[in-house]
Amino acid sequence: MPPTSRGRRLRIARLPDQARRAIAGAGPPTEPFSLRAKPSQVDAATARSVLALALRMGESMMAVGASAADVTAMVLRVAASYGLSDSQVDVTFTSLTISYAPDDVTPLVLMRIVRPRGLDYTRLQGITELAAAITTEGLGPEDAHSRLDEILSAPSPYRRPIHALGWSGVAGCVAVTLGGGWLVALVAAVTTAVIEQTIRALARRGLPMFFQQVVGAAVATGSAVLLVVVEVEVRTSLVVAAGIVVLLAGLSFVGAAEDAINGFPVTAAARAFEVLTLTTGIVVGIAAVLDMARRAEVPLRVLDPATFSVAFPVALAAAAGMAGFWAVASFARPLAVGVATAAGALAWTTWSAAAAFGVGPAVASAAAAVLVGFSGEALTDRLRIPPLLVAICGIVPLLPGLAIYRGLFEIVVESDVPGGLSRLVGAAAVGLALAAGVVLGRYLGGPLRGSLDRFDRRVRRRWTVRSDS
Repeated sequence: MPPTSRGRRLRIARLPDQARRAIAGAGPPTEPFSLRAKPSQVDAATARSVLALALRMGESMMAVGASAADVTAMVLRVAASYGLSDSQVDVTFTSLTISYAPDDVTPLVLMRIVRPRGLDYTRLQGITELAAAITTEGLGPEDAHSRLDEILSAPSPYRRPIHALGWSGVAGCVAVTLGGGWLVALVAAVTTAVIEQTIRALARRGLPMFFQQVVGAAVATGSAVLLVVVEVEVRTSLVVAAGIVVLLAGLSFVGAAEDAINGFPVTAAARAFEVLTLTTGIVVGIAAVLDMARRAEVPLRVLDPATFSVAFPVALAAAAGMAGFWAVASFARPLAVGVATAAGALAWTTWSAAAAFGVGPAVASAAAAVLVGFSGEALTDRLRIPPLLVAICGIVPLLPGLAIYRGLFEIVVESDVPGGLSRLVGAAAVGLALAAGVVLGRYLGGPLRGSLDRFDRRVRRRWTVRSDS
């Protein structure tokens, strides 16, 4: 056979292999699946102590308001620091589970129940610092357990009167930003102090949070009705709005949105349902008092805030003060209070600038929240301040307390159901815009963080994380 004919046949025979190589992929699988665990390099007693430490830290973070993504990344990071790199974490709203199943020993599975205790930025910051010390300083498990005990059992950074002053300061600043004078601010502060003391007493007696919100909203609205009855010349709607903002600010709007976006649907759904339930409690409390006032023919009214102008420097100072007072009420350290104050001023300036261009409240709120979330994620890690503190405190001045009250007032008192529902929908849009804006800002600022490691990237890849694990 001529050489040319034999070479042609060989080339024809190789065509299927060449076509297969041209089509077949050579990279990693389309989705990263868990491979077989490696043999353990840690003895069983140490592994259990490490898992218990990581689980306690994660449970404490969730109890004070951290997102599921931040908790999962921290737990995985702590476990890997001691050689347990094949751990698995499952997060729900009320429980946290960690498992370690190496190839050569009996698997370990630990779970803790999460009992939310409200925002506590001092403990959140302390746990974050402990996680960093474990990674960078090589802190032993027993030493880390002891330091965690000190963090969780440390006394409050502020005395009780100072903590109560934080809530009253928030309400007074809200009244000022909405156009109220010093008398309105004082009445709002006193009313909020009564609300805080009432809710605190009810909480000690084990009353569910829903009814605490009902009572708090009823106290705020009842105070306004009482002022009208005794004929005190005060814009009572601002007193109610200030109380509503204080009740709304503690709800986990941001946490629900962040969990949903980062691929934790179970936790996100639970947080969102909690927000809906507790907001409904506020609505019930306001509506009940307004209905009784209408039946008693008390001449309530809501003035349009557009008819009252507030000088920008005054509003800016009030917004900054609102964020700072909220940080104090949430047990933030002095440095963190200063950062929170700056975040409130930044959010208000951004919102005012966006509103000056004629955009709607939801869009302006979203723009401010994006910038606050970006700043918190990019800068506060260097100051050892949790980004959550900057995010929550920054958006407090933008919460739609007055819009909620005006919507309910139109429905209950003025019988304008379409108009009231329109205002309530607008208030919900502002709340969602704030939450989504913070999450987007944190996502954009993530690459600028100095400590963004493989665990943060892992839990934030929502296209590879399909469940709460």
